[in-house]
Amino acid sequence: MARISGVDIPKQKRGVIALTYIYGIGKSRAQSILALAKVSEDTKVSDWTDDETGRIREAVGDFKIEGELRSELQLNIKRLMDIGSYRGIRHRSGLPLRGQRTKNNSRTRKGKRKTVANKKKVTK
Repeated sequence: MARISGVDIPKQKRGVIALTYIYGIGKSRAQSILALAKVSEDTKVSDWTDDETGRIREAVGDFKIEGELRSELQLNIKRLMDIGSYRGIRHRSGLPLRGQRTKNNSRTRKGKRKTVANKKKVTK
């Protein structure tokens, strides 16, 4: 397996698809990285030479990926929570952020159902 920025890239896949295994690199960014490194998109990772792998590592180094990107996203969310914006409050309470309804759906965000029992009726 080729190793780029701390991530094992699968050898049997094409270059464009293999680069998407790195957090922060999608298909279009992978295509631009391979164009910068002057490597064909269709060649498999196992067919890359050491020189091509080095050029790809250099091209990937120009972008914010993996841990640096994750920490930046976490800081952005923390900033929203600290300033008390609407989105920050929704993050804090674990509810959907982008205007979805919560009466019927949003189970993924709210978690497992917490059933509330009814009051027992007193019989005379």
